[in-house]
Amino acid sequence: MKTQATHLLLHRRTLLTAAALGTIGRRATAQAPAQKDSWPSLAAQIFDGRAVRNGSAILAIDAPYRAEDAALVPVGIRSLLASGDTRHVRGVTLVIDENPSPLAAVFSSGDTSGLPSLSTRVRVDSYTNLHAVAELSDGELYAVQRFVKAAGGCSAPAAKQEADSIPLGTMRFRQFPAASGADAEVREAQLLIRHPNFSGMQMDQITRLYVPAHFVKTVRVWQGDDLLLAIESGISISENPEFRFDYHPNGASTFRAEMEDSEGQAFKQEWPATRV
Repeated sequence: MKTQATHLLLHRRTLLTAAALGTIGRRATAQAPAQKDSWPSLAAQIFDGRAVRNGSAILAIDAPYRAEDAALVPVGIRSLLASGDTRHVRGVTLVIDENPSPLAAVFSSGDTSGLPSLSTRVRVDSYTNLHAVAELSDGELYAVQRFVKAAGGCSAPAAKQEADSIPLGTMRFRQFPAASGADAEVREAQLLIRHPNFSGMQMDQITRLYVPAHFVKTVRVWQGDDLLLAIESGISISENPEFRFDYHPNGASTFRAEMEDSEGQAFKQEWPATRV
């Protein structure tokens, strides 16, 4: 099973990179009239032909039906597994079906954590279904979908920011107390990354040339020596990526995050653990 999971992860990494390199060439396709449901062929390609079952009893995906900003669409994913279920969510793949780069991100948990819930912000380029596919600890795949009305998110100009006010690669980490009535053994954390996450479809308003794709490629979050979360991402994640996720405290005194972007720039930061 581990070999199969490793093969699948490498396959999806290849798809993330290939999609990013071909975004401009696919722009016309993204603007074409809606065609037949693209999900079956996407699922076959992304998951290498493996069976993907209905996950409505396994996973929930939350997103606005009509997005206020197509470049900053919030997406939340929650496990629906019962407390007595011996399985856990080992990984989640987020797909934006009609985006030029449909494979938005692959989230993988550490050996001891699991993924009770997570959220991020994405770009949506045209009216589309979002699919979240959970891989459970028994190796089975389960998918849920959510339709979102939004357009133009991948080509929307980057937000205006003061030059060098926050250096590229700066990361901020927040820890939150357990919600009232929630499992006391579960905490929530948020990682914010300063990065333009250029999609390759945005145009420089002065030169009228497309800005080359430059995006956060991998993220790793550690609690002490334990890996909490690994992320493989691409151009469909919004600028200044934000990731929020649940975790189980292990008593470690520090958290750290490591990030690498598509130009090979690597960044690392560490923070003290708070007792909340």
